[in-house]
Amino acid sequence: MDLSAQSSREHAADQIQAARPIGRGSSADRHAESTAQAETFQVSSGILQVDFDDEKKPSRKSSFVADSHANNVVDPEQAFAPVYGSFFSPMFAPLRRRYFIIIVRATLLIIALMWACLPVYWGALVDSAKLTGNLEALFIDRDGLRVGQGLTQAVQKYSAPGPQLDWTFIKAVNASSDDAVIRMVLEEQIWVAVVIQPNATLRLAEARTNGDQSYDPASAIKVYYSQARNEIATGNYIVPLTTQMLQATTSAYATSTAQRVFAQINSNGQPNSTALQMIANAPQTISPAISWTMVNLRPYQAPAAQAVTLVGNIFLCIFAFMITMANSTARAVVSPHMAFLPYLALRIFVPLMAYLPLSLSYALLNLAFDLPLDTKFGPGAGFMVFWVYIYLGMAALGLSIEAMITILTPRFTPFFLFTLILYNVSPVVLPAELQNPIYSYGSGFPICSQALRTIMFDTNSHLGRNIAVIVAWIIMSCGTMTVFTWYMRRREKRRLYAYATATAATKGKGKGSVASLSKVDQGKEKGVE
Repeated sequence: MDLSAQSSREHAADQIQAARPIGRGSSADRHAESTAQAETFQVSSGILQVDFDDEKKPSRKSSFVADSHANNVVDPEQAFAPVYGSFFSPMFAPLRRRYFIIIVRATLLIIALMWACLPVYWGALVDSAKLTGNLEALFIDRDGLRVGQGLTQAVQKYSAPGPQLDWTFIKAVNASSDDAVIRMVLEEQIWVAVVIQPNATLRLAEARTNGDQSYDPASAIKVYYSQARNEIATGNYIVPLTTQMLQATTSAYATSTAQRVFAQINSNGQPNSTALQMIANAPQTISPAISWTMVNLRPYQAPAAQAVTLVGNIFLCIFAFMITMANSTARAVVSPHMAFLPYLALRIFVPLMAYLPLSLSYALLNLAFDLPLDTKFGPGAGFMVFWVYIYLGMAALGLSIEAMITILTPRFTPFFLFTLILYNVSPVVLPAELQNPIYSYGSGFPICSQALRTIMFDTNSHLGRNIAVIVAWIIMSCGTMTVFTWYMRRREKRRLYAYATATAATKGKGKGSVASLSKVDQGKEKGVE
């Protein structure tokens, strides 16, 4: 065998062995192995280049001469030229099989992901109309006379097809003033309160008697609710169902009271012209006679806020996922050369630092669209609190992805991302009263839409509980990341140790075989002598 070929093989083998300690999957490893394999292939084929660059000898052509096949000349362009063909060419059969295996496997995994995650989101919405009986509503009669008693009885008897609210009737003494009722709505003890105002019957009677044109039928009833608590629930159920109930009951009351009034006017067989004149001056005392005023205590006055409270949480997950993928690519360069603790600190603190400018940019973007961040804490403090919650929410979601990529690898991490988004968003689409009790798990998940509502609309504050859940998720993600990183490093060390042991055994066996063959050759030579 040619000495140059043997030395080249030994050089290639040394490159492979020198590159292996760098770590599996590193760029140095792949570069060393590819270089060594290329050199090994070139030499093992028995091809040597002779005077390839000597342009001063026109009588000699550049050629490749084989040591074992001296008469065969191989053109390197033809030997290494790529081969092209159609996808269904016979020569592509092995590659085509691998291609279809990858596509079919991915399709089956996505189908499994659909059935595991999408029913959770669909289930969060499907029973909302059936569960409106969980929405607590309050009916209070402060009048105590004909208007109050008539409407109370009408509401108690009211029954319409479709969804209904859970109406509770209390006496005026149990809710001393409208301020107490407003406090109950703002503290989220009830969703809506219908209050018949004091002296509603007397004011209506005086307006009819005196023909008071300034009489406002809507002053008889006030309806208190908080739209910002959940704009979907209030827009789809609270306001429509309350309006439907009041429309039916007040119309019935107005019809009955009009009949009674006109019967009194014609009590003697002749109409009372004075009473008719008063009614002509104030026809609103007959129709509608009584009506209601909607009082929105916390209006949802910024439509763009829906991008923050719902869809924005999905955006935070995606941004955190991008940073996780970038960090995975970047740390592959340095991780094989780092000890465990510095490497773990790198995995935790680098994403946390990256989340700072990302969350700040996200917060400034919302500020540019005039979201009311100053409602509860003022202009400056409101923005800072908003930024803190965005940062902590991104940290909770991002570090969970950072932990799972250790086990799942970048190939399967998108499946975890989709699962994380669906299971976090589903419980906050609708209030808990309109969802199956199983979705109560959302109170322990890091989506901070309730905290953002408090900052923007001054709804009932759960900021302390929200931040406790988010910080708990961050701590849990750091703990799981530590365990997963330690496990994968331990597994990698075992793999490298097993590979080194097998390589040493193979080398020892090869040396023993060479020694035994040498002894046999020496014996043959002595026999010949």
